[in-house]
Amino acid sequence: MLGTGPASGPSDTGRPVSVTPNKLVLRIVSAAVLAPLALFVAWLGDWPFALFWGAAAIAVLWEWTRLVAGPRHFLMLSSCASAIVVAALVAWRGRPIAGILLVGLGALAATIFAPRERRFWITAGIGYAGTMLLAPMLLRADAQYGFFAMVLLFAVVWTTDVFAYFAGRAIGGPKLSVAISPKKTWAGAIAGALGAIVIAVIVAGLFGSSNGGTIAVVALLLSVLAQLGDLLESWVKRRFGAKDASGLIPGHGGVMDRLDGFWAAALAGCLVGLLRGGFDNAARGLLVW
Repeated sequence: MLGTGPASGPSDTGRPVSVTPNKLVLRIVSAAVLAPLALFVAWLGDWPFALFWGAAAIAVLWEWTRLVAGPRHFLMLSSCASAIVVAALVAWRGRPIAGILLVGLGALAATIFAPRERRFWITAGIGYAGTMLLAPMLLRADAQYGFFAMVLLFAVVWTTDVFAYFAGRAIGGPKLSVAISPKKTWAGAIAGALGAIVIAVIVAGLFGSSNGGTIAVVALLLSVLAQLGDLLESWVKRRFGAKDASGLIPGHGGVMDRLDGFWAAALAGCLVGLLRGGFDNAARGLLVW
């Protein structure tokens, strides 16, 4: 989840995976680089933010396509990636609806070029990658609350991940979903959600928010959905017999592996914000009640 994650864990096939000291060092170094970078880019906003999430979305699109259809689909991948690039550009220029429509055109391109037996999966990948791009951009576009919303998202997702892992290992107990991710437990899921609530309220206080009760409810919602996003990505990898989405992030796996929970939380946060604040004030709609 964007550079954070446990030091060791099972593969998505259910077999235990041991982490060597070298791999553990790689994970720590990757997390130490990616997490501050994500926060710095969120603080900058503007074109660096669009570039960062555009690159993340294209990486996710490449990983998803490679996972569900194999590596030999250059024309399909390039046409869909082009739609993502242009969507990032127009969203950055303040035309989010056009960005959404362009992602839809990318999905249409996928239906044209994709193998028939993989058409649904590849089209779903365009939606997945497009959400990874547009949800953060729509939230960050709110000039007053955009950076706050991004910091809150990061805090919730990272805290959920870390607390769930260590509490799950320490407490054990009933499994959350044996068929999808055999090592995740209910104890870990609950601890992750509670930890996310506490950290979110603290972060909100640092940004001057006194509405701790609302922030706690928002954090609970985002934490639960982040964990569901993690399970969804694990299910997709199991469906196609993969352990990691790729090896793009040293020690961690792929970009999808690090952004699975963030994707779901950002989508939910963006939808709530849009419903309450519209395209110009999505972050305010999420955070101010």
